[in-house]
Amino acid sequence: MRHQNSITPKVMPILTVGKHRNPRQGACFMEFASYLSGERWSDHPACTHPLIATLARDVNDLTSNAARSRLMPLVHRVVGLNSDDPLLAASVAVRAAAAAIPIVSMERQRALAVGMLSILARFDSARLARLTHDALLAAPDADRWAQRYLAQGGLPGRNAERANEAIIHTATVGIALACLPHDDDADARLARLLTEVIEAAEQLLRPPVKLRARALV
Repeated sequence: MRHQNSITPKVMPILTVGKHRNPRQGACFMEFASYLSGERWSDHPACTHPLIATLARDVNDLTSNAARSRLMPLVHRVVGLNSDDPLLAASVAVRAAAAAIPIVSMERQRALAVGMLSILARFDSARLARLTHDALLAAPDADRWAQRYLAQGGLPGRNAERANEAIIHTATVGIALACLPHDDDADARLARLLTEVIEAAEQLLRPPVKLRARALV
């Protein structure tokens, strides 16, 4: 059932940059998700995990106008993609950092390496450890710097939620500003990151259809 305060536009909104008062002005990725979920019009709907929503807003705003419409097939997949499992938030942050580290500036590499290693210190996850290890192979100097920094007691002072948000922002802005070869594309990298995060969250939160059917037998 649709929320009584939800807005039903006469025309389907299109994806544009930023926050919008109503659908007639356009919609960012998460505002469109709020519309699909039947919630009140918002770029922070309850239907999606806050960190996935943070990533989606960043990808939406940092993607070029020409490429933004390519994100539309992903919008419906974030509706209902939510959980209070802290491993989900950690996975989103680590995947964002891993996607960015090979191509961003040294300053951002160091910040992302510290963020990834700090997350690993809080979670016993073989998958996150593998993602971090593989990503830091592309930035060995940043890896060594981050390990020295953390060994000297340089743990981030912010709480885990804010730290994860900082990783997302650092990663997405870094990807958008990266100096890439002519045959590479920041828009494609941002879209691929969002797709991979959504797929990983779906695997974590939604059991395969065959397993669900078997459980009902």
